[in-house]
Amino acid sequence: MATKKKNNTIKLNFDTVRNYAPALESKSAATIKPQYDLFINGKFEKPLSKKYFSTINPSNEEKLSEVAEANTADVNRAVKAARSAYEKVWKKMAAKERAKYIFRIARIIQEKARELSIIETLDGGKPIRESRDFDIPAAANHFFYYAGWADKLEYAFPNRNANPLGVAGQIIPWNFPLLMAAWKIAPALATGNTVVLKSAETTPLTALKLAEIIQEADLPAGVVNIITGGGETGAALVNHTDINKIAFTGSTEVGKIIQKATAGTNKKLTLELGGKAANIIFEDAALDEAVEGVINGIYFNQGQVCCAGSRLYIQESVAKEVIKKLKDRLESLIVGDPLDKNTDVGAINSRQQLETIQKYLKIGQQEGAEKYESSCALPQKGFWCRPTLFTNVAQSNRIAQEEIFGPVLAILTFRTDDEIIEKANNSPYGLSAGVWTDKGSKIFNMTKRLKAGVVWANTFNKFDPTAPFGGYKESGYGREGGLHGLMPYVNLSNK
Repeated sequence: MATKKKNNTIKLNFDTVRNYAPALESKSAATIKPQYDLFINGKFEKPLSKKYFSTINPSNEEKLSEVAEANTADVNRAVKAARSAYEKVWKKMAAKERAKYIFRIARIIQEKARELSIIETLDGGKPIRESRDFDIPAAANHFFYYAGWADKLEYAFPNRNANPLGVAGQIIPWNFPLLMAAWKIAPALATGNTVVLKSAETTPLTALKLAEIIQEADLPAGVVNIITGGGETGAALVNHTDINKIAFTGSTEVGKIIQKATAGTNKKLTLELGGKAANIIFEDAALDEAVEGVINGIYFNQGQVCCAGSRLYIQESVAKEVIKKLKDRLESLIVGDPLDKNTDVGAINSRQQLETIQKYLKIGQQEGAEKYESSCALPQKGFWCRPTLFTNVAQSNRIAQEEIFGPVLAILTFRTDDEIIEKANNSPYGLSAGVWTDKGSKIFNMTKRLKAGVVWANTFNKFDPTAPFGGYKESGYGREGGLHGLMPYVNLSNK
C-alpha cells in the first residue's frame, strides 16, 4: 500500500489502495417485493390512480420494484384514515401507551437493520458503510428518543399544556430516506398526532419497509399512513384542507412554493431546505484531522446532503499544505459498487441529479476556477461523478454560492477572523458550518458570529437525536431533533 522513498517520505500507491478484494454485502439478506401499494389505514391498498412507477438502483440502472403513484383521491383516503385514527384512538390513548408503540418500532428497526441498510444502499446509491453505520442506527435512535418523551411532555414544556395538532402531512427527501422519516414521524407520534408521510419518488423503498414494520408493531390502523408519488402527490398533501401541520425537507425552491401554499391557512409549517455550508480551517488546526473532516463532510456522502461542507475556507498560511493533502486524499478514495464495504463514494442518486452536478462542473471552469478531480475509473453503468475540488474560486462564483448537491468542493482562502465571518455569512443559506482550530476561545467567537443553525467544532456532519437541527434564511425554519423537535407538533397553552 505504501512505498518508502530515499528522503523518508511516504508515497501511497493508490492503484493498490483501489484494488482491495471486493467485500460485497449480500443482497440476499434483503427482500424487495416486485410491486408496492400505498399504505393506508394499516393496510397496503391499490392506488385509485391505477398508476405505478419504477424505482431503480442508481449504481447500475437496474429496476428494483414498481411503486404506486398516489393521486388526489388517494391522498384524501390517507388523510381521512389519519383523521379518524386521531379522533377515535390516538389522541385518547394514554401517553405511556403511545410510547410503547414508538419504542416497539425502534426495536424492530434494530432487528431489521441489516436488511434496511441494504435496501437503502440499493435504492439510494450511498455506500453500505454509511447506511449500515449511520442511517439505520440513527433512525432507530430517533424513535427510541421520542418514545422517552411521549409521557414526559409536562417536563418538556413546564407550566404549559401541550396539545397535539391533529394530522401531520410530512414530505421527505431522497438523501436520507429512512432517517428523515424517523425525524418526522417519531416526534409527531410522541406528541399525539397522526401522520400521512410521502416518500421521495426516487427512494421510496425503506419508507415502505417502515410501513411493514409499523404493521408488525401493531400500531393502530391509520395512525401512520405512507404514500408514494411525485410532485403532484406532494402538492395534494400540502393543499389538503384537513391537514394541520406540514413538515417538508427538500429544495429551497419547493419550500418557497409550500410556504406560499400554506400562507393564510391555519397549518403549522416547518421547512428544512438547502444549504451551502462553510467549513473553516484555521492555521492552528490539526490539519490531518481537518482534512479528514472535510472528506467526511463532502465526499463520503457524495455531497448529497443539505449540510455538506461544500465551501471550504482555509487560512492563507496553510492553504497550500491543506490543498495538497486534500488532493492526495481524493486519490485514495474508492469509488464504486455501493454494496462493497471498501467503497468510500457511491453513486449519484439519479440521472437528473448527475446532470445538475455536471452543469456546475462546467460553470466552475467557465468562471475561471481550477478543477481537480480524482483519477479513479468509473463504472460503465449507473450515475457516477468523480470526487472533485475547485481552487482559485471567487466569493461571487456560482459554485461558491449555489447548492450543487454533489461531491464537488469549492476552496477559498482568508486571512483574519473578521474576513472569514463576512465571507462565510455571505450566502443566501444558513444551515450549517464547521470550525477547525485548537483554540476554544476562537470556537466560541466563531459560533456566536456564524449565521448557521448548526456549527460543528473540530468535526463535521455529526448528528444525535437529542440535538436540534435546522437553519436560517433560505435554509428554512423550525427545528427537528431534540426537545425542540417536539415544538412544531404541539399547541401550547397556559395551565
